[in-house]
Formats: sequence, structure tokens, C-alpha cells
Amino acid sequence: MSELSSIDAIRAACRNLPAGDEVAARAAADRQNTLTKPPGSLGRLEEIAIFLAKWQGRAKPALDRVDILVFAGSHGVVAQGVSAFPAEVTQQMVANFEAGGAAINQLAEAGGARLNVMPLAIAQPTGDFTRAPAMAEAEFADAVQKGFDAVSGDADLVCLGEMGIGNTTTAAAVAAALFGGTGADWVGRGTGVDEAGLKRKAEAVDTACARHGDALADPLEALRLVGGRELAAMFGAALAARRKRVPLLIDGFVSTAAVAPLARLDSQGLAHALAGHVSAEAAHGKLLSALGFDPLLDLGMRLGEGSGAAVAISVLRAALACHNGMATFAEAGVSGG
Repeated sequence: MSELSSIDAIRAACRNLPAGDEVAARAAADRQNTLTKPPGSLGRLEEIAIFLAKWQGRAKPALDRVDILVFAGSHGVVAQGVSAFPAEVTQQMVANFEAGGAAINQLAEAGGARLNVMPLAIAQPTGDFTRAPAMAEAEFADAVQKGFDAVSGDADLVCLGEMGIGNTTTAAAVAAALFGGTGADWVGRGTGVDEAGLKRKAEAVDTACARHGDALADPLEALRLVGGRELAAMFGAALAARRKRVPLLIDGFVSTAAVAPLARLDSQGLAHALAGHVSAEAAHGKLLSALGFDPLLDLGMRLGEGSGAAVAISVLRAALACHNGMATFAEAGVSGG
């Protein structure tokens, strides 16, 4: 898809989103009812198997190709003292990803996933959104397009991750624009800021919301005005996954904020997604609740990079191991089926 060259084009692509395969979902549910276990005894593992069947369009889903997409961006709002780390850490961590030394490298390997790291003009920070739009329309559309193009229709599952010093402040600004509230309602410690840093983060969000005003009522404009390139790319990837009927696994606070505009544009816009975990970042649980997500894991993680989603891949694999591998009552000769 190469026509995402403007906000209007992106908005059009968010309409008439394809639904999942209800026939496959019913077939998977019927299979669950014949397996050698009491009905419902595997809890959410059963729900996950049916969810994957629905979005993969097959009664026996697979996770042969799992892609973790990590987008990296730089943020002008870092100039407001919102991070405990300097801006150059973004580039340094991208190099660490490429060298295989980050947590996500290890977790991707453990989860049997392919890792694709995509830096987005990380030598050029976005505009400081307390003073100007974070991105011009063409810049925003380009980032959305890059995210869209990163999703393969051959993938069985796509996981989203990010890297960008300052992007928890960006995510808080997007959340405030989409769901209301003040900066203090949405900011957290991020990279580990102190009380003064936390106050600067809240002030940056409040200043941005006041500056951009009513324009933030449009979910796409909100993502452009106070977002970042990596958030725009994650939004594009979420949109592509939906249009290609690929199930999506969301990571932490930043990736959840990035895809939230899709749900604001269409109440079922994220029906193809699961929340991999709830992070320790203060407002992530609140944001998940606003979007109607029940996260799979709560491990106190707050790293980003797609790390929580990567750990959750193992839960999905467990769900399919049971769904596809268990015997039915008839096959096992067990009474009660």
C-alpha cells in the first residue's frame, strides 16, 4: 500500500476495516469443546487460541512466523528535561540492538521471533511539541507508511516495540489528547526521572495540550502534533496488521498510546490486537482500561523495546500447543466428550 501520503489518505485507510473470520473462530471454539479437559478449564489460553483462529482464518492457528517490529525515533521535547538519559542514547541503543546486546534480542530468540529494528531519522529530533508541531504532515505520513510497509501479510503474529529517549512524555501527551486529563494524570517515571523531572514531564504535556488546543480532538492530528516518528510507525503497523488480517501483540505504554488513535477512529479498530502486558509505567493500566484491554501479563516490566510483548509470545505458544496438540475425547477414548 503506497497511498498513505496525507492525513486524509491515512484516515480513508482506517475506514471499512476487515473483520476477522467468524467461521474459523467457531470451528476453533468447537474444537476446544471436544478436547480432553473440562470446558473452559484452560481459561484465557482457550480464548487466545480462538482469537488467533479468527484473525489467521484457520481453525488450527500457527505461530511459524512471528515478527517483532521495533521502531526508533528521536524527540525534540527532550530539550525540556523530561528524561533521565541524554538524547544520544537512542542512537546508542539502536546500535546495541543491531549488535544483539539488548534485552529484546534475547527475548526475541527465546520466543522464536524475528526481530526487525527500524530507526526513523534518529539523527533529527521531531519538533519540540511544547512549541511547535512534532511533525509536518508529510513527515508524519512518511512514518506511518514505513510502519505499514514493515508488516508482512505472511506473518502469523506481529509484535510492536519502540526505542526513543523522551517517548514516555510523548505517549503521555498523546494519551491526554485522546482521553483527556492533565499531564500529571498520564506521566510516569519513564527512564527514572526524579520528582523535579516528573513535574517537568507533566508541565510539558500540559503546555502541549494548551498550545495545540482543539486540533488534538482529531486522533490523527493528535498523533502528528504531539507524537513521534516511532509512534506514527507503530500506528501504521497496527493499521497494516488489521488490513492484512494479522493478529497484533502490543507492548507497553508507548506502543499502546501509538495505536490508540485507531480505536478512537473506529471502536473496533484494535479488535485484532492483544495487550502483551501491563507495564510498571504509571498510566499504562489506565490506558489499557480506556481501550478495553485485559493484559496477558503483569511482571513489573517497564523497559519498552517490545520486551513485554516478546515474553507474552510464550503464552500464545502455550495456547496453541494445547489447542492443536491435545487429543479429543473421541481420539483418546475418554468418556465425557
